[in-house]
Amino acid sequence: MRETLGAMKAAQRLAGTPNLAVRNERLSRIAAMVRTYQEEIVAAVDEDFGGRAREETLLAEIFTTLSSVRHARKYLRRWMRPERRSLDLAFRPARAKLLPQPLGVVGIISPWNYPLYMATSPLVGAVAAGNRVMVKPSEHTPRTSALMAKMIGGYFAADEIAVIQGGRRVGEVFSCLPFDHLLYTGSASVARRIMAAAAENLTPVTLELGGKSPAIISEDVDLGTAATSIVRGKLFNAGQTCVAPDYVLLPRSMRDSFIEAALAAAANFYPTVGDNNDYSAIVDQKQYDRIQTLLANAVADGAKICTVGEGAGRKVPLTLLTNTNSDMAIRREEIFGPLLPLVEYEDLDEAIDLVNDGPHPLALYVYGRNAATIDRVLNETKSGGVVVNDCFLHAGVEDLPFGGVGASGMGQYHGQAGFETFSKLKPVLYQSRWNGMWLLYPPYGRRTNTIINLLLKRKAKT
Repeated sequence: MRETLGAMKAAQRLAGTPNLAVRNERLSRIAAMVRTYQEEIVAAVDEDFGGRAREETLLAEIFTTLSSVRHARKYLRRWMRPERRSLDLAFRPARAKLLPQPLGVVGIISPWNYPLYMATSPLVGAVAAGNRVMVKPSEHTPRTSALMAKMIGGYFAADEIAVIQGGRRVGEVFSCLPFDHLLYTGSASVARRIMAAAAENLTPVTLELGGKSPAIISEDVDLGTAATSIVRGKLFNAGQTCVAPDYVLLPRSMRDSFIEAALAAAANFYPTVGDNNDYSAIVDQKQYDRIQTLLANAVADGAKICTVGEGAGRKVPLTLLTNTNSDMAIRREEIFGPLLPLVEYEDLDEAIDLVNDGPHPLALYVYGRNAATIDRVLNETKSGGVVVNDCFLHAGVEDLPFGGVGASGMGQYHGQAGFETFSKLKPVLYQSRWNGMWLLYPPYGRRTNTIINLLLKRKAKT
């Protein structure tokens, strides 16, 4: 790994800052690679999961990757253009600009839940910014990881983009490398170790984590529409999505109606579960056992469940939970599966307090028609991102920055935000041949103090 990193850094220095044509050509190769291997990607992901809908992989892996590339290519010239900045009168006639430059070599540690897109999305941003990249995909999706290595090895030189395969120990060594930037997507517990390792090299990090993403239902909502949207977001990839709704906050009087609408929506989407090729399996036995333990412990502590459909193998049907409390693990831990606690509230103040009492979530969803209610939720809660009257779609909008806040992550990427994350926005001041700075040179005297007093007086007026 160190040899690969060293070769990349040497190649970057030798080649210099890549121009627009070079970056666009690399981006085009990413798109061509994904199109060429589309069916193999679908098959690899399906095999890794033990069953994932072809349509979900096409939407969540292929379409999103191609969309990222297309967006970057469309706007890259604009992003690369030096940005002029204003100057105070005291500095004129100098000029100021921000000059975007590549950082060098970027490391990406990607997760298993969307094994292609969660690697290619930051990859596109890093390549657009002119960097070389090393990717460490998840060992929990080994077939997709191996395919990524094959794909990238066939389309890119080893000193352009490289894939490093391996388990936990490889990941630990990877995070200790002196990258110019390191992006990690995964759990908060692992993120702490990665951040500590990166700190030894003063490597800046972007952390995309998770958390308890709430869906808040207001009293004036179209309940059927809201329930259908939440169920769709929860069951996509069987809930194995970092921005999936993790619990529902709803008025106490609407609980039974929501349960009825949610179960009906689930049955409509998936008339069967265990033998349904449209429904995704939990990725492996370890994750399956974790979900079952969360459910069993909640029931043992008094939670009531409502479900629809029969699971089989590692396919788990939608399971709604009532009568939960904040001490239960299912209310404290990110679920990452098709279990959905319903938390009742008396008024909006209580709902907002319930959100704010926990760590800031990666996403928040609010359903309602009243603009004042929606504005209160937007202004009085803090989260990585928000969708109004739908869920998780913001993660696919390239022109919206994606990232968490607090325990749900730090930093952001996608689109221009990704370009800037993986760039050094170098401030440059161009001094004019004819300037007045000499008036402030020592030795100091009456003239100097007169000028300083004039400058201070001018600032005091603001």
